[in-house]
Amino acid sequence: IHDQSPRWDMSFLPVNCAAIPEGLLETELFGHEKGAFTGAVAARQGMMEIADGGTLFLDEVGEMSLALQVKLLRAIEQKEVIRVGGSEVIRVDVRIIAATNQDLKAKVADKTFREDLFYRLNVFGITVPPLRERREDIPKLAGHLLGEIAVENNVTPKPLSSGARIALLAYQWPGNVRELRNAMETASLVAGGDSIEWGDLPPEILKNILPPSPSGPIPLPSSRTLEEIEREAIVAALLETDGNKTQAAKMLGIGLRTLHRKVKEYGIS
Repeated sequence: IHDQSPRWDMSFLPVNCAAIPEGLLETELFGHEKGAFTGAVAARQGMMEIADGGTLFLDEVGEMSLALQVKLLRAIEQKEVIRVGGSEVIRVDVRIIAATNQDLKAKVADKTFREDLFYRLNVFGITVPPLRERREDIPKLAGHLLGEIAVENNVTPKPLSSGARIALLAYQWPGNVRELRNAMETASLVAGGDSIEWGDLPPEILKNILPPSPSGPIPLPSSRTLEEIEREAIVAALLETDGNKTQAAKMLGIGLRTLHRKVKEYGIS
């Protein structure tokens, strides 16, 4: 959104509201004057000032306290801030993008999130489906994250093997993109070859995937629906054959066309 807006060449600053204690979050957003509190040895701009002309991304905005929500609402409506410990009104022009994994309407109903702030933020709402509902995005996101991680560590990015890609597609991702990033960081650290193999992925991703069984038929888990059993059997076969659909079809005892149809139906690749 920022990159495609007229503000693209101005600052884009992210703030994770859940990761910063309330007292520090106020000064992080609005700044403080010298002597405002113990340790405030110099005046400091807040993110609202620094992002002037650009975009401020408030991640996990649902974690913000009611008292801080009042200050944020005023800053948005009046386009001005007052630093902690100060009295000077500072004009700001900032686009606010807010994100949360909570139900803000429910929080409004139970009085833990201000209704007026909710409507100010929810001018144009975008619901991002969980990763498990958009599996086609997983390989692209994983590749993008691997590139970012490689830059951070000053190394050459390693591509995903077909087996690793299939394993990522088979997982449910309860932690969504954050969990995917953590998995890519782990895999990048442990991968010993030129690519990331499925065995380099964290155990929690692999534990629900059927292990290869070259010496006999693929074991099927109990307490599963027929669709779940079929999907996991296909995933196991593809893992064992490193993504070779012809070999996987033979292993499963089905035709190649049937396998292609099932792979598409279950969103495996």
